[in-house]
Amino acid sequence: MKKLVALLSLAAACSAVSAAAQDHDDDHDHFGRDRIKHVLLISVDGMHAVDFANCAKGISTVNGGQPYCPALAALGKTGINYVAASTSKPSDSFPGLTAIITGGSPALTGVYYDVAYSRNYDAPAKTTGNGLAAGSCTPYVAPTGTTTEYEEGIDIDQSKVNGGAPGAALTDGGLASIDPKRLVRDPGKGCAPVFPWEFVRANSIFSVIHKAGGYAAWSDKHPAYSSVASGIGPSALDDFYAPEINSNVIGLPGVKTPTGVSCSTVLDPGSDVSAWTNSFQNIQCYDTLKVDAILNEIDGKNHLGTRKTEVPTIFGMNFQAVSVGQKLIEKSNGVTGGYLDATGTPSAALLDEFKFVDASIGAFIEELRDKGLYDSTLIVITAKHGQSPIDPNRYVAQLKVGTSPATLLSNAGFIPDSESTNGSGIGPTEDDVSLLWLKSSSDTDAGVKILEDNASATGIALGQLYYGPSLAINYNDPTKDPRSPDIIVTPNVGVTYSGSSAKQEEHGGFAHDDTNVILLLSHSSFESSTVRAAVGTVQVAPTILKALGLNPWELDAVRAEGTSVLPAVQLK
Repeated sequence: MKKLVALLSLAAACSAVSAAAQDHDDDHDHFGRDRIKHVLLISVDGMHAVDFANCAKGISTVNGGQPYCPALAALGKTGINYVAASTSKPSDSFPGLTAIITGGSPALTGVYYDVAYSRNYDAPAKTTGNGLAAGSCTPYVAPTGTTTEYEEGIDIDQSKVNGGAPGAALTDGGLASIDPKRLVRDPGKGCAPVFPWEFVRANSIFSVIHKAGGYAAWSDKHPAYSSVASGIGPSALDDFYAPEINSNVIGLPGVKTPTGVSCSTVLDPGSDVSAWTNSFQNIQCYDTLKVDAILNEIDGKNHLGTRKTEVPTIFGMNFQAVSVGQKLIEKSNGVTGGYLDATGTPSAALLDEFKFVDASIGAFIEELRDKGLYDSTLIVITAKHGQSPIDPNRYVAQLKVGTSPATLLSNAGFIPDSESTNGSGIGPTEDDVSLLWLKSSSDTDAGVKILEDNASATGIALGQLYYGPSLAINYNDPTKDPRSPDIIVTPNVGVTYSGSSAKQEEHGGFAHDDTNVILLLSHSSFESSTVRAAVGTVQVAPTILKALGLNPWELDAVRAEGTSVLPAVQLK
């Protein structure tokens, strides 16, 4: 029987190689490569599949019953809508983005969260902006392990939109904004800092496309998200733009949102202006920076519009406005976002964010048409993550009524210092999921017993624990992979460990509302269709390569994990 299974596995692998080769050689496949020369990839962070259904079709009690996303609705008329699409698990932004652009799971890429842990690295030389403490590193000596941070804390100055890059323009964050001294270090490489693109253990579509002679561009919320260059490194990004989202809010001279609002002065000065995500209004000005970058790139310029380049082969951005609209309780003006019910009826604040994003996408479509590029551009709309729970009655800020898994295991002495709740550092990896790395994997069973004995207090009575074989089957054995958590806790739906009184939803977990996101592929030659088969956002990467006439087999994830092209794309 074992021999038969092995033969079948070998046959399947050979078949996959043959199929990949055929896809590469066939110039007349169902994508119509003679038409698709560019791919515009958009992540609307937080946007669920049901959000697209509601905003494209309309809800009787919202917007007079009319669709409130006319641009997205128009894309749907020549689009394939995958209603059962799932993000990475965990569904944090960092693994979510990594899955989309590499096609790989956390087991392959080693990306579990923007703040996670690795047993084979040592602490940074300088304490990060968010408190990951500096520590020692001895070249070529066994590492002590450290929390890893790939967010605003590695900026030179996270209070500035440009991340503190020397000599940079007001909003021009990028590679130069990263402080190498704030990066974790690899003793196996002489204690060299681990840059974001080196941290990801699989190559990306940007590397593949650039290597094939294409022009690659990306805009995102942190300089740390230069991680999208994994594979060949920074040279994979011909244009990269990353204004820091968690910087102090400032006026943006000359910036006007697609809905016509001037951002030259701070729109919501009464809010907490220590980050753009603290205001329903300010976040739209922040996102507009990246919208303008895309419009400039459609025009064949760099992201600031200051230099003539070429229209990218692959380009795109993430929107934060919907995510903020879902989560935020803005006490300064008494406005609450989120949903009104379990069907996804948006609050007034969230509705405004949907309209803003849709107007932005409408501006992209209009510019593509104006430049004669619409028919040669495949537009992909998806999301790094959803947000949970949609139903406002299900949210529980667990720290107010109990304790977190990391707290219990920290008290027991099982958690490394940089992940412990008992210190002043950056702390554990917990949102509506808890990822637990232990000082010693031998303490896993004892740690699980503590959690099981406190299931009600930790909000996991109806949740799940993954450890041992149940964890290793979908990730990797923690004793063999330095990135794998020892225990993953997925709590009751709606339970969140932040304890924040300014949020009513969160993401990172495995719940349906965390993971079921919009996935729409649109091209003028496509027939409108709905696919109900389960798919993953990991399938976006090989699909983009195939659409551009490149071989998906060039992706590490396709070869290692068998990630397939999305099904059911048809031409008119």
